Order: sequence, then C-alpha cells, then structure tokens
Amino acid sequence: MVFSRLKSSPYTVPILKGLAWVPVAIFFVDHGYSYAVISGRSMQPTFNPDSNMLRKDIVLLDKWSTTDHKFKRGQVVTLKSPIDAKCTITKRILALPGDTIVPLRKKDEVVHVPEGHVWVEGDEAFHSRDSNSFGTVPIGLVNAKVSYILWPLSRFGPVEIKPVNTERVKTNVFKPGQHK
Repeated sequence: MVFSRLKSSPYTVPILKGLAWVPVAIFFVDHGYSYAVISGRSMQPTFNPDSNMLRKDIVLLDKWSTTDHKFKRGQVVTLKSPIDAKCTITKRILALPGDTIVPLRKKDEVVHVPEGHVWVEGDEAFHSRDSNSFGTVPIGLVNAKVSYILWPLSRFGPVEIKPVNTERVKTNVFKPGQHK
C-alpha cells in the first residue's frame, strides 16, 4: 500500500533523482573542493590582515590536488596538527623533502627535511605554532591546498605562492632517501 502511494506520487521521481546526487556531493566535498574559515593571526597578512577577530577570511580548499603529494615551496596548505589531531591548521610550506632549513629560533641548527615530510610555517612567524615548534611534518597530514580567498570580496582571488627565504632554505641539498 505504501509502495503504491509512492509510485503514484508526482514527487517520487524528482526526489529519487535528487537523492542519487547525494553520494556525488559527499565525494566532491570530501575529495574535491570545499571551503574553510580561517581564524587567528598566524597567517597574517595573507589571511585576516586587519586583526579584526570578527572578520575572518573564507577560502577555497583544493583537496583533489593533494592526492599526488606534489607541493611547491611557498604554497599555503591545510593540515592536521601534529600535536592535536582534532585541529586543522593553515600554514605555508617552506621546505620539501631533500631540503635543509635553519629554524627561526635556533639559528645555529640545520634541519634536513626527510622523505615524506615538509617544513611548514605561519606567515606571522612569532605568532605561529609551526615546524619551528614541532619539527618536520609528514606529508600525509596535509589535506588541502588553499587556492582562493572567497571572502571578503575586496580580497577575492588566488592565494599567492610566495618565494622562500634562500638564506634559510637550501633546496635539494640531499636526495630523499639519502641519510644525513
């Protein structure tokens, strides 16, 4: 009886067609593109440049392009925090596997970035918990590239890939897999 009512309803086919798209939408958000609200000052002036905590930037996340683990120095990414798995952080990649970097707080030290890891920092270096605090980060923790600022509209556009400081970062010093 219930089935016959559903079959005769003019809404059944449109509802079923709409429901068929639900898995596609879930896949798209989980593996394709989504958005995030950036809070805090660790990425100033790239995000939230005016320090107004009521105005937060909204950005477009590209999750699809992280599947190949090919990143660029200077690219902004989101990642699971290595010290709190419940927290997602936004940082800029400064060094890739095979690079060396001089940490900000330990100028006499050189860190070799091993295979499968990156070095990330906030743009506001002394207001950021980043690789200077927790060291290199497994690439597997990176879950999206931050590609566009969506809000505020006055700053709408692509997120800049900034050149890295070549005094701190030496690129391709050793081959990934080579032990130093």
